[in-house]
Amino acid sequence: MTKNNRPFKTSTRRKNTTRKHKSRKKQNGLLRFLRRTPSWILWTSGIVIACLYAFVLYYIFVGPFSIRWRAQFGKVPEPQGYEVRGIDISHYQRTIDWAKVKEAEIAGNPIQFAVVKATEGVSLKDSHFKDNIYKARRMNIITGAYHFFIPGCNAKQQALYYINNVSLKQGDLPPILDVEKIGSLSTRQLQNDVLTWLEMVEKHYGVRPIIYANYDFKKNYLSTPVLDQYPLWIARYYQEELGYDAPWVMWQYTDNGQLDGIKGKVDCNVFNGTRHELLQMLIK
Repeated sequence: MTKNNRPFKTSTRRKNTTRKHKSRKKQNGLLRFLRRTPSWILWTSGIVIACLYAFVLYYIFVGPFSIRWRAQFGKVPEPQGYEVRGIDISHYQRTIDWAKVKEAEIAGNPIQFAVVKATEGVSLKDSHFKDNIYKARRMNIITGAYHFFIPGCNAKQQALYYINNVSLKQGDLPPILDVEKIGSLSTRQLQNDVLTWLEMVEKHYGVRPIIYANYDFKKNYLSTPVLDQYPLWIARYYQEELGYDAPWVMWQYTDNGQLDGIKGKVDCNVFNGTRHELLQMLIK
């Protein structure tokens, strides 16, 4: 290629000059904008930004959310005054070293019970259910099995699916129904379906099942005289006190617990009573 035919190249100096010119132009534009804007608008905007900044700092580090924020880094508020501690697990915890779990402690207390996910709806069986419940029993950890309720799915069939897949033994916790969603059902329909499941399962195992629900869901959808007769396992996270004004047997106080033998996070629970009282409610 000849000298005259070489492509034109912009010099580095010219590029830098162009950039500086654009930068000055932006700065001048900002200055003109600030000069033309009434001072009261600038002062108001500054105050609003400062207030938002202060609110965010409070929300993260001081306010109620700060407990949740700290929990993400393992600083979970531990309920005080409860000697009986337990966990609940599913396939999400993958392979568990139950020997290490047996030796682990939460707030200086050993793990005394473990609730294992068994079934969901009418066709889903937790892939780690048999392995988890077998190994937990071998470690002499009190075990329980729960069914995840699917609203809108036939309640009788859900009860039968749990019965056909879960063999509870003497010394196990009563059967447990996990109710977290209302779906497209009305409150009355949900309550009737839940009651159908509970009555069928109670008749089969000869013991009254436990209802699991979070604090707000229980109050909004499951607070009826009939359902209140069933033992309650309640979930409410990042609180130093449960603050529930009705009887309950277990409290799931965090989903961000850490425990030897389990990789990642695990749900942690307390039993509302002594070990003797826990033994009294087990299947005879």
